[in-house]
Amino acid sequence: MNVSQAVRSRKSIRAFLDRPVDGAVLREALQLAARSASGGNLQPWRLYVLGGEPLAEFKQLMRQRLTTGPTSEPTDYEIYPPNLWEPYRTERYVVGEEMYALLGTPREDKAGRLRQFARNFEFFGAPAALFCYVDRRMGRPQWSDLGMYLQTLMLLLQERGIDSCAQECWSVYPQTVAKFLKPPEEWMLFCGMAIGYADPDAPVNRLQTRRLGLQDFAVFDGI
Repeated sequence: MNVSQAVRSRKSIRAFLDRPVDGAVLREALQLAARSASGGNLQPWRLYVLGGEPLAEFKQLMRQRLTTGPTSEPTDYEIYPPNLWEPYRTERYVVGEEMYALLGTPREDKAGRLRQFARNFEFFGAPAALFCYVDRRMGRPQWSDLGMYLQTLMLLLQERGIDSCAQECWSVYPQTVAKFLKPPEEWMLFCGMAIGYADPDAPVNRLQTRRLGLQDFAVFDGI
């Protein structure tokens, strides 16, 4: 698989097979992804990777948290700007409706939609997961470094036949995650990621989000 193929085939997977990921292969991809661009070579990403019994223990902790108090915790950043405006609001709305249509969950089935959203906190059944942290003192340029690392990692996983789903939803439960991982206080949770093998029979994995055309986001002059 070349880079173009990996880019075209990568997508967010929301239903995984119960098939373990080879730890050596995962470590190789995590290390190679560190070659992604980083301003000043700060390499600000800090990762926790879970699998096996530790992941099962964390999922159990999260189930208890959602059962006893499903409200979110104080967050360090907003996933989306307040009162999201057009055309971004429509793009977000469309992908949500397309996903729930594949699941056969209409808008009025609020309980069904909540159950699907709760699957985020099970990593959609993935056998491996990671959490990405950053030093709280870092600024927005270093946050862009996180995105470049995570995208590079997902493409390297795709090259190896491993699927993934980046999950900013974990940022709404930073205290619960920290209770388990015990990161240094100066580290801030940015996101999680589910890692494993896509369930080919799951309807939700047929979701293929649309992308803007080049003319919608690029201006050329002299080329």
